[in-house]
Amino acid sequence: MKRILILALTAIFFTGTSNAQKFAFVDTEYILRNIPSYEAAQDEINSISEAWEAEIQEEYASIEEMYKTYKAERVLLSEEMRQKREEEILNKEQAVKALQQKYFGPEGELFKKREELVKPIQDAIYNTVKELSAEGGYAIIFDTASGASILYSNPRYDKSDEILQKMGYK
Repeated sequence: MKRILILALTAIFFTGTSNAQKFAFVDTEYILRNIPSYEAAQDEINSISEAWEAEIQEEYASIEEMYKTYKAERVLLSEEMRQKREEEILNKEQAVKALQQKYFGPEGELFKKREELVKPIQDAIYNTVKELSAEGGYAIIFDTASGASILYSNPRYDKSDEILQKMGYK
């Protein structure tokens, strides 16, 4: 009876371990830092962003100058002229805010440019991770770049360099 129980427990133990899932992790930030085209894309996005920010700052400086001039001349202006100047200032301010939204809004030019330049690289990484998962039989591959849920990871299971090699880098 004991022998049957021990055999049953052993069989259950080996069955459980044979069905164990394989896990691995990658660090997408590390992978992206090692892809030259990503660095070039980031540089281009940063330069475009800086140019647009400078343009918007100039417009706000212009509005500020208009307001200072208006305040200085306000006493000399008729009611009709005051309203006209106030409207000009408000319209210009609204135009600058609209320009800011056009460049930096959720569906703005910067978002589109980032998607145009960075998304193909991210898609290539995703496809390579997917391919690695299929080849290695991994059930789950974690991304340590987000890191919030991984407290410890053994470097032995880090597949970041393998992803870079499959993509033709390193």
